[in-house]
Amino acid sequence: MPKKKTKQTLRLPMIPLRGLMVFPHMVLHFDVGRARSVAALEQAMVEEQKVFLVAQKDGDVEEPALADLCRVGTVALVKQVLNLPGDAIRVLVEGQHRALLHAVIQEEPYWQADVVLPDDEVQMTPEVQALARTTQDLFEEYARSSMRVSGETLRSVGEVERPEQLADIIAANVLTRVEDRQAILEEIDVEKRLETLCGILIRETELAAIEKQVQTRLKKQIDKNQKDYYLREQIKAIQEELGDKEATDVEDLRKKLAETPLNDEAREKAERELDRITRMAPGTPEIGVSRTYVEWILDLPWGKSTTDNLDLKRARRILDEDHYAMDKVKERVIEYLAVRRMKELNTQDGAMKGPILCFVGPPGVGKTSIVKGIARAVGRKFVQMSLGGVRDEAEIRGHRRTYIGAIPGRIIAGLKQAGTMNPVFLFDEIDKMSHDFRGDPASAMLEVLDAEQNFAFRDHYLELPFDLSRVMFITTANSMDTIPAPLLDRMEIIEVPSYTEEEKLHIAKKHLLPKQVKEHGLPPKSVKVSDAAMRHIIEGYTREAGVRTLSRTIARVVRKSAVEMLEEDKQTVSVSPQTAEKFLGAPRYLRDMPEKKPKVGVVNGLAYTTVGGETLAVECSVMKGSGQVQLTGQLGDVMKESAQAARSWVRAHAETYGIDPEFHKNLDIHIHVPEGAVPKDGPSAGVTMATALVSALSNRPVMQDVAMTGEITLRGRVLPIGGVKEKLLAAYRAGIKTILLPKENKKDLEEVPAHVLSQFRVIAAETIEDVLNVALVPEA
Repeated sequence: MPKKKTKQTLRLPMIPLRGLMVFPHMVLHFDVGRARSVAALEQAMVEEQKVFLVAQKDGDVEEPALADLCRVGTVALVKQVLNLPGDAIRVLVEGQHRALLHAVIQEEPYWQADVVLPDDEVQMTPEVQALARTTQDLFEEYARSSMRVSGETLRSVGEVERPEQLADIIAANVLTRVEDRQAILEEIDVEKRLETLCGILIRETELAAIEKQVQTRLKKQIDKNQKDYYLREQIKAIQEELGDKEATDVEDLRKKLAETPLNDEAREKAERELDRITRMAPGTPEIGVSRTYVEWILDLPWGKSTTDNLDLKRARRILDEDHYAMDKVKERVIEYLAVRRMKELNTQDGAMKGPILCFVGPPGVGKTSIVKGIARAVGRKFVQMSLGGVRDEAEIRGHRRTYIGAIPGRIIAGLKQAGTMNPVFLFDEIDKMSHDFRGDPASAMLEVLDAEQNFAFRDHYLELPFDLSRVMFITTANSMDTIPAPLLDRMEIIEVPSYTEEEKLHIAKKHLLPKQVKEHGLPPKSVKVSDAAMRHIIEGYTREAGVRTLSRTIARVVRKSAVEMLEEDKQTVSVSPQTAEKFLGAPRYLRDMPEKKPKVGVVNGLAYTTVGGETLAVECSVMKGSGQVQLTGQLGDVMKESAQAARSWVRAHAETYGIDPEFHKNLDIHIHVPEGAVPKDGPSAGVTMATALVSALSNRPVMQDVAMTGEITLRGRVLPIGGVKEKLLAAYRAGIKTILLPKENKKDLEEVPAHVLSQFRVIAAETIEDVLNVALVPEA
């Protein structure tokens, strides 16, 4: 700020002003309340009624220091003082001169300062006159743009002739920012003062224009909203008069839409459909279609989830209560809960993608019921969808809305039924899906069961992304052979084996019998079945991998017991093996026990069927002929090829075992596997057939307390097979003393119960010679 030659220095009382500023040639009244300001005012009235008014930099400071005050203020003449109630004073002042704060003489009991009055004589140069006109024009333009300047202010400014007064009056009456007004006050040079004011007016004019545009736009929007509201209320009133409930339904849907946490795309579609409904004529069929669509969107569980119960001990207890055995399945559920718990403890985001498990096992072993137990253990809702016979892709993805009667797929319907975004969702019998001209549902399942894609699953009906990543998908199947490879790759396979006789006995006593007694209305523990009777029922009346038939058989026993209790007035019935035969009739299944004496051409094999393990006697007979080989017993192609491989190995090693090398020319061979009505297939009878051939051709008996299994190669190697646990359990039931297993299957013995393994000797065979050395009776 350039300094000019000064006129004089005055010593005056000083009053700091908060949020207020006084210009020269300006009359203003304000209230004085602070003690030092009141004392300064009283001193001014004693002297020449002059006071120095200066603005505070920060109006919130109650007791300012020198650093809190501006350096330029106004010398004002006190015109009037009025005492107000509450120790406040209202004062009327008139600004006279700008003044520079030179020094503070005292602060108590009031401010007193030396102020310098600068020489503000104005020279009317052409530049000053031009700036004055420009300022006038800019002020008028600002007045037109902002609509905030009163007509009186316009007239006052128009009557001003002195340039120095023009800037002060405009700044005092128009400018709202304290910084702008102080900048004008501090500018001593009139020319620069007008330039500064012109810049501020240009800026304020532009802001006023923008503000006017915003206000116009907002006014139009408000007018449109008011118009829409008015018209909507009119339509609502008309429809209510006509007895039409559509308007009420739409309003209810709008309220529900406002409360539902949809994603942006879903909210936009729902609002668009509701707008369509309001524009349709009452009674239009399309109204029902649109309303159903919006209702489906709003009924889905957007953002709703149940809290997982991550107590591992509780989960183990629940799983053990409902199901016996199934250790692999239970451990996988406990692992999932443990990982969820660790993620909750150690990360901020506890969200975790739901696993996609596939339980594979024979019918009746409890695959579906264990999934219900998992849902109960985890604390989630349970949804079941049976895929048996599903051959239409729309069952999974839904129908497009262009079709009449279109509905969402069963995935979306199941989530609506569950009411949460993280249920346990069971796809039952996933291996029974088929396909035809309506599409391939297995291919539609690829996106559902892919954890990397299903966070934005789109149903054809809704056409909205819906998050399936937190759903725990579990599938069940009886066989993996018919499941497409891409679908199988997306699932974690857990095999659920068939039950052993001991497991069936435990399940029957703990679960099946109490359940049937309760369902048939009998008192608890009124029917007592001994262990021997239960084993007799399991062995003689059921032949299955699971326990469904066993449950039905126990139900028959309970019904017969109920009849006996009523007819003979008994309170309880005890079932022994003889009572079981009386209730159920003669046993349906008889197990052939192996013979005790060694036999020529008869070998005990071990087979794995859909109902568990079985002992399989292979018989071989040799007679004179032309070298033909006959295979009977409903054997599959693989089993027939195993017989051919065994015959070729015997031909290659005939002399080793005292067999005529020309037997393939002058002897006919007949291999038969009993129970010819039951189809049989698989390579695991290879060593059994080879042993039977060697025994029949060499006339050496085979030990009948020995059973064997394994695939044979042309070189005589014994290859590993499957179903070791089930086969050994069958041998245990048959009283076998020695088991011959492929060497590579030795690791599978860990799955066999210890009490079963202790009953026989297990020999690991690497070649067919190892098998023959054990199975054949030694030569004399």
